[in-house]
Amino acid sequence: MDGAEHAETPKKRRRPTPQELATGLVHLLDVEELDVDLYRGARNPGGKGRVFGGQVIAQALQAAVRSVEADRVAHSLHAYFMRPGDEDFPIIYRVERDYDGGSFSNRRVIAMQRGKPILNMTCSFHRHEKGLEHQFEMPKVVGPEELRTEAEIFAGLKGQIDDRLYKFLTRARPLELRPVEVWNPIDPDPRDPVRNIWFRVGGDIGDDKLMHRAVLAFASDMALLSTCMQPHGVSWMTRKMQSASLDHAVWFHDDVRMDEWLLYSTDSPWSGGGRGYNRGSIFNREGKLVASTAQEGLIRVKD
Repeated sequence: MDGAEHAETPKKRRRPTPQELATGLVHLLDVEELDVDLYRGARNPGGKGRVFGGQVIAQALQAAVRSVEADRVAHSLHAYFMRPGDEDFPIIYRVERDYDGGSFSNRRVIAMQRGKPILNMTCSFHRHEKGLEHQFEMPKVVGPEELRTEAEIFAGLKGQIDDRLYKFLTRARPLELRPVEVWNPIDPDPRDPVRNIWFRVGGDIGDDKLMHRAVLAFASDMALLSTCMQPHGVSWMTRKMQSASLDHAVWFHDDVRMDEWLLYSTDSPWSGGGRGYNRGSIFNREGKLVASTAQEGLIRVKD
């Protein structure tokens, strides 16, 4: 008798719910205290290859937060990526308490793997105070309810890319992204260096304001670098294209709810010398500018 007749059909893995993904993201971005000003960041379950830069930034911010008074919140961070993180190893974060003044505190964080730094970051914290206010208006774009998710857009590429990449692009993620302008990364057409994307966490992540800022830092590294590639008709999937974040900055203007829709509006004023410069503005649904970002990245076409 053919043994294949009795072979069990492998069970299809259940797709996690949005709430399970949200809870997993909160766990991922929390850090474990090893000693005074020394922390360990969790590994991304199932992660392979290079660690997502937003994860390192968010965990570093969480480590820095632990060292300041509760009445001071992060208003800016500036990070430099030096080496790619490896998903096979945990990340250790060392916090240096550089300054505590009457209104501001400054911290440096060094993220390390296997004894070598992979990221340096400076964070500034500010005690709340009132002051002069103004902001740019939010771009007038279509609302998220009228748009497809990024995963749904990538699902239309089935058969055009290999199965491994297709599964990666359509995997369940804690962040739901809905691009206003659809851009095909396989065959990108040259266009102006401007993008608008609605995004949010698909489940409840609680009411901890510090965690919401950490998730914002995590999400801010998405969709930014590709903006400077658009005028050139290339993407991170283009053959011989090498791309990576070199540095990343976030300015937090106000409290934010990451489980509600936010608009990420990005542009790229310049590219050259193998690098591209990108800016981003993040608005809540009411049109308030809650954060700004900037990033320079490597966009090198290899011979």
